[in-house]
Amino acid sequence: MRIVVLAGGIGGARFLRGLKKAVQGTGVTDITVIGNTGDDIHLFGLKVCPDLDTVMYTLGDGIDEEQGWGRSQETFHVKEELAAYGVGPGWFGLGDRDFATHIVRTQMLSAGYPLSAVTEALCERWQPGVRLIPMSDDRIETHVAITVPEGEPGAGERKAVHFQEYWVRLRASVDAHAVVPVGADRAKPAPGVLDALASADVVLFPPSNPVVSIGTILAVPGIREAIADAGVPVVGLSPIVGDAPVRGMADKVLTAVGVETTAAAVAEHYGSGLLDGWLVDTVDEGSVARVEAAGIRCRAVPLLMTDIDATARMAREALALAEEVRA
Repeated sequence: MRIVVLAGGIGGARFLRGLKKAVQGTGVTDITVIGNTGDDIHLFGLKVCPDLDTVMYTLGDGIDEEQGWGRSQETFHVKEELAAYGVGPGWFGLGDRDFATHIVRTQMLSAGYPLSAVTEALCERWQPGVRLIPMSDDRIETHVAITVPEGEPGAGERKAVHFQEYWVRLRASVDAHAVVPVGADRAKPAPGVLDALASADVVLFPPSNPVVSIGTILAVPGIREAIADAGVPVVGLSPIVGDAPVRGMADKVLTAVGVETTAAAVAEHYGSGLLDGWLVDTVDEGSVARVEAAGIRCRAVPLLMTDIDATARMAREALALAEEVRA
């Protein structure tokens, strides 16, 4: 069995860790992860890929477990020295160990290697146990339209900010009016993405943000179509539990694209033309009938990733639902 997973940051990475445990001793021969690059940003002259790195560090046992992002046993001497020089932005905290990854990545990109080849090279160190491919080698950056908050220049005006500024600096404290993956419409899938989807036995959407993680991957021309045309079960796990995101700002960005913050609405947002199966948490069992009325097979199971065993059980439920769909 070959599994393809579309993954964003923390939620996707933690789900992948559970999936790896769930398939131990089974017939799974390959897990390919198509990683979101819409969160990528250039800082201090370096190319930073937060979601790719979170997957790589998490599966390579180098993640800061408490935060869910960044390196374990991290220090911030470089950040402190940059601040002493008055060099910003100060709101994005790159650690010393993390800087090394971005330096290597930027050097390789400057030498002419595409992001997919760079990611493969970085994974040689971390040995994540999956094949990690960026969704595209082309530059894509998610921007969010906001109203400038009080106390800042241009207060009350609308402007677009990079997603990282919206999430890290503003902490999603202001409403999002629109979410735009800039450059996605002109991008092409990275080498290996379409081949992986064409040869997959199942495609999984983990409980990642449906707008700025999974949605951004699907915005790259050819990827959504390849999933729909693959002819294999496509199963997702809801990132919404009890009408609220388990983590992050999914409610803010769902509102921006006109989708209510419920497990059923997210399934409908993906649509039956793409999604075959959908898992909701047991607290949302009442939404199962609504999802199935939309033409998507649905089951209610525990969906909180409290530890790796709970996450592995979630992954097994997703694979079991995929087998139901296949049958």
